[in-house]
Amino acid sequence: MAQEKQIDTTGLLGWIDQRFPLTSTWKAHLSEYYAPKNFNFWYFFGSLAMLVLVIQIVTGIFLVMHYKPDAALAFASVEYIMRDVPWGWLIRYMHSTGASAFFIVVYLHMFRGLLYGSYRKPRELVWIFGCLIFLCLMAEAFFGYLLPWGQMSYWGAQVIVNLFSAIPFIGPELAIWIRGDYVVGDATLNRFFSFHVIAIPLVLLGLVAAHLVALHEVGSNNPDGIEIKAKKDANGVPLDGIPFHPYYSVHDILGVAVFLIAFSAVLFFAPEFGGYFLEYNNFIPADPLKTPSHIAPVWYFTPFYSVLRAITEDFLLYWMIPFLVAFTLLVLASARHGLSKLIAVAVTVVMVIGFFVVDAKFWGVVGMGASVMILFALPWIDQSPARSIRYRPTWHKYVYAVFVVVFLVLGYFGTRPPSPMNEMLSKAGTLLYFAFFLVMPWWSRMGKFKPVPDRVTFSAH
Repeated sequence: MAQEKQIDTTGLLGWIDQRFPLTSTWKAHLSEYYAPKNFNFWYFFGSLAMLVLVIQIVTGIFLVMHYKPDAALAFASVEYIMRDVPWGWLIRYMHSTGASAFFIVVYLHMFRGLLYGSYRKPRELVWIFGCLIFLCLMAEAFFGYLLPWGQMSYWGAQVIVNLFSAIPFIGPELAIWIRGDYVVGDATLNRFFSFHVIAIPLVLLGLVAAHLVALHEVGSNNPDGIEIKAKKDANGVPLDGIPFHPYYSVHDILGVAVFLIAFSAVLFFAPEFGGYFLEYNNFIPADPLKTPSHIAPVWYFTPFYSVLRAITEDFLLYWMIPFLVAFTLLVLASARHGLSKLIAVAVTVVMVIGFFVVDAKFWGVVGMGASVMILFALPWIDQSPARSIRYRPTWHKYVYAVFVVVFLVLGYFGTRPPSPMNEMLSKAGTLLYFAFFLVMPWWSRMGKFKPVPDRVTFSAH
């Protein structure tokens, strides 16, 4: 029988360990958590996301000390923070720049998961928690966007909340319930403030904790997509693993240093970042009687906003119906079970009928939501024999490259005023975006795959 590990009961640390699992938690999640030794550049962004979360919470606490969640005082309180509170301008810009930085590192973190198949078995739950964190971030950013009570804040919230009115039967009442009034007003500001400061951060912190616990239970993925737990020494230590602390805790200091240099450069020299991080219209107090010439969300929402704008009646009839028919024929030709074929035909028929019966605005809202929710399906729609992009056919890299370009194009055109060219490219981008995921069960297993090694490939640097 293996001997139980003895707990040191001497000193202050021993006294704490008898009452709280401090040392065992430190060992389980840091000093004796073995991570693959071949982490690369892409693995900085998980730690950076934690850093930015801390920045947002700390700066948010100081901003709340001076902010007034009142429609008559909100804009003036932000100006007071910027002009009269000592270092208030720095705290406010750290918070606003931090919001954009948060989405940059999270998008890159998710893209790394896409490249190396970090959502594949046994990490499905890690990926689902990550997607839920992404949804919480979007909600947190949306609720916080109204708080400065500038022109773009006010009208952006008005447009987004009005989208819910497109839902059949319950839409108009739902929009009123979200606003707390018939228009965006003081009641809306108060409830958005409550969600931004209390409700969403609590959920977000819980999801981050769940994400990390799930990750440390199954172990980290690596650029080779190999399970390091499969090869262990006599002591049960993975042969290709090294303790996260001190190796990666020190290694991540490099990523933190580079990030803080870039973050500080934006913070001190271009906090508005050309109107992308802070729109110029938001330096004008909210005026319910004066609509801005062009209303658009912040840049990190614009890819999904482009999907919303792209879905019009002609898009549904001339783009979506042919795509759905082609997709259904693909399912019928490849599905082995009759039930799968029946479901595919039934869904297509219902959707095509819905295109004619239900207003296109509703389908735009559905498309925008589906463009985010489809990420949850990745662990099951990726049928590739190889987990990592390293061992997939070369042309798979071009598929991912096209996806990135499409996402960036959608994001760019989401910031631009509507025009025939913008509309055409947004429609094409929307179709390619959904095709990437919907056709993934087929294209992900096509081509000649490279042999996956038994051990991780690593060279000291």
